[in-house]
Amino acid sequence: MTLRLLKSFALSVDQDRVPISSSAQRLLAFLALQNMPRSRTYVAGMLWPDVTASRANANLRSSLWRATRTGHQVIDASAQELAICKHIDVDIHVAATRAHRLLDMSRPCDDILTAQTREDLSADLLPEWSENEWVLIEQEQYHELRLYALEAMTERLTAAGRHGEAVAAGLAAVRAEPLRESAHRVLMNAHLAAGNRGAALRQYEQCRRVLLEELGLEPSQTLRNLVPAYSGGGDAAIPAPSGNGDAATPTPSGSGGAAPELPARRIVCHPASEVRHPASQAPAQGTDTSAPAGTVPA
Repeated sequence: MTLRLLKSFALSVDQDRVPISSSAQRLLAFLALQNMPRSRTYVAGMLWPDVTASRANANLRSSLWRATRTGHQVIDASAQELAICKHIDVDIHVAATRAHRLLDMSRPCDDILTAQTREDLSADLLPEWSENEWVLIEQEQYHELRLYALEAMTERLTAAGRHGEAVAAGLAAVRAEPLRESAHRVLMNAHLAAGNRGAALRQYEQCRRVLLEELGLEPSQTLRNLVPAYSGGGDAAIPAPSGNGDAATPTPSGSGGAAPELPARRIVCHPASEVRHPASQAPAQGTDTSAPAGTVPA
């Protein structure tokens, strides 16, 4: 017997869906998430916190009776305690175990770097059950766990050279939390490891746009450091090589050294038609405009 709590509630036996009432669903889901025996008083108080104790206990007895009408034993009930039956496989238990393995960098986990793991970590817990406090707490805990696990999965796949799968895991993390810079970072690293600098730059620009629109913030220096250097013109992400084989870097006249680090606002890549280079600016009064570009009149 299988109980699915990721994406939606479903109880099944050999792929056949088992009908179960809504009150029994909530009781079974609560016991599954507790993953240990709980007293009847505790269960009743958590599931029906806004009614009297006698009413909550009556609701619990009704839900237990409805659970037995499934024709399958799904709850182990004693006079004092309740627990989900041990023979029921719960998907979130499997997903959480895999998430913790992914986060333990001292352990190899090639066997769980699979599409199924990514799919489980891409789904939230009972997303349509947000009306009860106990559900919200469990949802937030699993949401944070799966985000960290997806990032760790992306890093492991990148290190293994499985770049396509790494990008898929990174995209899942970004979709789950678009404002999470660490998710954008691991995805950018996956693109860069695959040699796709343009994709990494586009991901950076997407992150920057979302942060500015939603929070009024610029990306962190850590994220900016991943952005491939570019010449500041057109759509090119990498500057054209100079005559000595090095990347051409604009240097202020008379500086005698490398150009200073550009401020964060200069990271934005403008179209070539909008860029004004020093050579294209209007000459100062008294300057000999007949001299070749880039030279200083005698």
